[in-house]
Amino acid sequence: MINNVDAPPQGAVQRTTRDLTKAAVSGWLGTAMEFMDFQLYSLAAAIVFNKIFFPDVSPAIGLIAAMATYGVGYVARLAGAIYFGRMGDRIGRKKVLFITIALMGASTTLIGVLPTYAMIGIFAPILLVVLRLIQGFGAGAEIAGATTMLAEYAPAQRRGLIASLVCLGTNSGTLAASGLWALLLAVLSDEQLLSWGWRLPFLLSFVLMLFAVWLRLNLKESPVFEERPDVVDGVALSRDELETVAAEKQESVLEAGLKQRKGKAFLVALGLRFGQAGNSGLVQTFLVGYIATTLMMNKSAATSAIMYGSLVGFATIPLVGWLGDRFGRRPVYIALTVLTIALAFPVMLGVTSGDNLTMVLSMMIALNIGVLGLFSLESVTMAELFGSRTRFTQLALAKEIGGILATAIGPVVAATLTAATGSWWPIAAMLIVYSAITLVSAVLAPETRGRDLVQLEDAL
Repeated sequence: MINNVDAPPQGAVQRTTRDLTKAAVSGWLGTAMEFMDFQLYSLAAAIVFNKIFFPDVSPAIGLIAAMATYGVGYVARLAGAIYFGRMGDRIGRKKVLFITIALMGASTTLIGVLPTYAMIGIFAPILLVVLRLIQGFGAGAEIAGATTMLAEYAPAQRRGLIASLVCLGTNSGTLAASGLWALLLAVLSDEQLLSWGWRLPFLLSFVLMLFAVWLRLNLKESPVFEERPDVVDGVALSRDELETVAAEKQESVLEAGLKQRKGKAFLVALGLRFGQAGNSGLVQTFLVGYIATTLMMNKSAATSAIMYGSLVGFATIPLVGWLGDRFGRRPVYIALTVLTIALAFPVMLGVTSGDNLTMVLSMMIALNIGVLGLFSLESVTMAELFGSRTRFTQLALAKEIGGILATAIGPVVAATLTAATGSWWPIAAMLIVYSAITLVSAVLAPETRGRDLVQLEDAL
């Protein structure tokens, strides 16, 4: 097999506008489902899980425990990133994306039928954690795979705008979950919500899963994957096979991909991930519970703020993607992170002002600048940083390690610090630290706009 390797010339693999549309819808829907599932869980953890699964502890400890069950999913996501990322680089993006969407959907649906602590005692939170682990394992490569697929489908000059559809999917999922919870909180009494109402959003996700699975069955493989010089008959050659091919054919493109020392691009990508991931955990998860349980505001106020912010995000996300195509990734990254740092304390003053309108506007600003804006850039920049041979794996690992260090741990740290200090200032300080890490990474990163994604080597 090795002696007959002849990679197709670059650009030989063609995809129609219809193929691109299918890839865009698939990426949007998959990430919408992932973030709807996780936002459903995070909002449930912040609002009701402390009472349903941890009823025998104080409200503050219950919130910390609920945030911890939210966080364990990110450990499973890392395992999923390693397992499915390597699979995606080896056998293709399409097959992996089919598996991940099925795992996520099944586990999320089953959360909706779990018995509560009052029914089976300690086994209830144990089962919750098990399903959260399965959900996380499937989700560990979902957004990385969708990002990789869409970036590899998109024309270079519009890659930022088109890849931002992945972020639009996350925003759609967040909006759908927030809308469902806002509706439940508005129409159901506390007793109805705790007895059966909390189950409805999880059960309804089953319908979305069926459509997503059907769509991915009809999706073509990434054209970049098929163009890779190390892919033969839909499977990537091993390192030993590649070394033999490179020696026989004396192809510098293969040698460059094999000999480049990995690590620099990964560290930069991890830093870029930190700001968005950390800010997301604070704004979209922790503050929802903090506003309801510590500030004692109406439970629907925070979910409404996330919902309104997500609606504005449908303009913010493609705008940032377009700006990245127009001016480059680095300057837009730098501008957004500087703005987030400057607004951290003013935003938290608004959130804790006691005025409902001021709180909503502050949450919307934090969500669109420090979370959604950065996410729009992250989708394309991280894909461009990595070479095609290990793009899926490195992208998934960077996202999930960043998720563990920032999104998963952040809400637990914030809950602990705010309980210890009795103040909101640790939240603002954490927003600044997360954003500063991304700012430094953006300064150190190369400009990747328009990079040839078929190249096997990383951008630095």
